[in-house]
Amino acid sequence: MTLLKKYLGGKLTLIAVLLCFALLFTVSFALYGLPLGAVLYPAALCLLLGTFVFIFGYIRVLRRHRELEHMKNSVSLLPDELPAARSVEEDDYRDIAVRLCAQLREEQRRSSAEAEAMKEYYTVWAHQIKTPIASMRLRLQNEDSELSRNMLSGLGRIEQYVEMVLTYLRLEGSGSDYLIREYDLDGIIRPSLRKFAGDFISRRLKLDYSPVSLSVLTDAKWLAFVIEQLLSNALKYTHSGSVSVYLEAPATLCIRDTGIGIAPEDLPRIFEMSFTGASGRTDMRSSGIGLYLCRRICRNLGHTISVESAPGEGTLVRLGLDADRPEFE
Repeated sequence: MTLLKKYLGGKLTLIAVLLCFALLFTVSFALYGLPLGAVLYPAALCLLLGTFVFIFGYIRVLRRHRELEHMKNSVSLLPDELPAARSVEEDDYRDIAVRLCAQLREEQRRSSAEAEAMKEYYTVWAHQIKTPIASMRLRLQNEDSELSRNMLSGLGRIEQYVEMVLTYLRLEGSGSDYLIREYDLDGIIRPSLRKFAGDFISRRLKLDYSPVSLSVLTDAKWLAFVIEQLLSNALKYTHSGSVSVYLEAPATLCIRDTGIGIAPEDLPRIFEMSFTGASGRTDMRSSGIGLYLCRRICRNLGHTISVESAPGEGTLVRLGLDADRPEFE
């Protein structure tokens, strides 16, 4: 019905002109005293013929409209797939569309090349920076002082941030290195906890962990990244008290802290890219990317992640490890 209205709107000028012609002939015949039948009969025939022409024209427009609608819904459109022009105006519009398609493809090519170059640069940077980090860690491990322990803790955070960069690049890439099989969950948790042992000691925080004795279908490397990120957040925002790691039946890994908590208005957005919320504005070290990566990884692994928190009461993160089969991006 909308197309018919538009078609009629485009023909209003022509219809008005034809009615003016018919009125002009009718008035002229009346003024000269000629029989009006000589005007009305040809006018009726012209009206009948015009109706057929109108219907035929509308059918052509409808077919062209459906053809163009199909092209609009297609994934890609090549310039040579555009319908042939039937008028000078259509030919001009077709030429404009061809030029826009060529310009769009050039922009896409340039954008893709720049993104690939940027990805390669950051990948090389992340791998190269691991060498001096490893060298500094070896030197610091030979010393046992409060300064060396603090430096090792800071170095651990640097390693984590570098790993976040690599993880983001892997997720944005076209490939994946998932190895899905049955893993002992304790074998994934313990190495992650050992990485933060120095932080627990220096911050005088209690770690409450008991073996979970559970086998899960997952990828050990990617799940370890999620667990380490959640532990890092718990340590970052917990100034006193404890961090607990335990299992809820049947297969939900819980990480609870007694930290500053999350504001209710921030909870719905904590998994958004670059969102830091009130806690992030207080602690300028927050990047707003950690939980975003955790959610994407959990979705790829077929796991679930949810957060419960209240200001001043700490945060509870649940990892559902008995979800559906993995669906990789």
